[in-house]
Amino acid sequence: MFHTAAGRSGCRWLLVKKDFVQGVCSLGRRSNSNALAAARQLLENELESIRQAGTFKNERVITSKQAVSVQVQGQLQPLLNFCANNYLGLSGHPDVIEAGKEALDRYGAGLSSVRFICGTQDIHKTLEKKIAEFHGREDAILYPSCFDANAGLFEVLLSPDDAVISDELNHASIIDGIRLCKAKKFRYKHKDMADLEEKLKESQNARMRLIVTDGVFSMDGNVAPLKEIGQLADQYQSMIFIDECHATGFFGVTGRGTEEYFGLTNRVDIINSTLGKALGGAAGGYTTGPKELIHLLRQRSRPYLFSNSLPPPVVAVAQKALELVMGGSGLSQKVAANTARFRQGMSSAGFQIMGENHPICPVFLGDAKLAATMAEKMLDYIDDR
Repeated sequence: MFHTAAGRSGCRWLLVKKDFVQGVCSLGRRSNSNALAAARQLLENELESIRQAGTFKNERVITSKQAVSVQVQGQLQPLLNFCANNYLGLSGHPDVIEAGKEALDRYGAGLSSVRFICGTQDIHKTLEKKIAEFHGREDAILYPSCFDANAGLFEVLLSPDDAVISDELNHASIIDGIRLCKAKKFRYKHKDMADLEEKLKESQNARMRLIVTDGVFSMDGNVAPLKEIGQLADQYQSMIFIDECHATGFFGVTGRGTEEYFGLTNRVDIINSTLGKALGGAAGGYTTGPKELIHLLRQRSRPYLFSNSLPPPVVAVAQKALELVMGGSGLSQKVAANTARFRQGMSSAGFQIMGENHPICPVFLGDAKLAATMAEKMLDYIDDR
């Protein structure tokens, strides 16, 4: 008796006896099991090293809406939540939730398609137009996340003849996105303008140069010196890219981000940001800038071309959140006032607070393991009380 087949274990055969086939596949399974057992041990060793370092990340399960006060599995009392990126409190705003419900009824749960086949609805184009208007740019393009936006930009924009000059403490998604491009890569010391200028001098033979920085650095809460970066960009004929994930919607007088914070207008050439933090907190990211760049990203940006469209409820949630921000809600001013109050109170209590007048207020203890232990002790205190 003869068979032609392909098994999940990776065995492939043509016109061979059944008994022989079964034997070969059994050997393949045993081999895979031995390899997997070895891999498991390596992985467990790595996990144990993380535990010993005190940096193992336990996920606490929230059983309520994202809010200032949340119910956490295993805790009898609600907890005050100081660690979400829900800067404006819009993740649970009734108008934002209602917009998502209406879109679900009208447009469905999802598109089951990428944008260029049959995954673009009128609400996607409306949101892109609104984002460009908010930032004062020519056009915008949506992505599933800002991680995807960062992964999709540099490879399209920069060639081997170009140079990218990046702050050493930029977000991991920026670092990974830059790795994908073929441009010459330079890294300057964090917020060090002398070192940035040195890298600009070293890269003067490049066809095109792009300075890359976070607007606000998410670990330390400090802000890129955008005025000085702009002066160097002008001097050395370079463009500026900025990631505004921790600025969009709430930083600056009207929430326009780092440019507005420094009193600048259109100082930056390309902006990437997120819809998953201040603007509703659901998901999504975008690039906004020159229309020629946006058109090219629609043609060549792989995360855009090969990812499903943002679900309609997510699009509607972001649009409603953006409307609230643009409508003069005063939310960004409230965040600024709360930030000043928290920083002053914690400093008065003797804690060292890092950052630069930003809602990211790192309480610096000087040791990662100590910080993890303190976080656990805070929960124990709640239970004991």
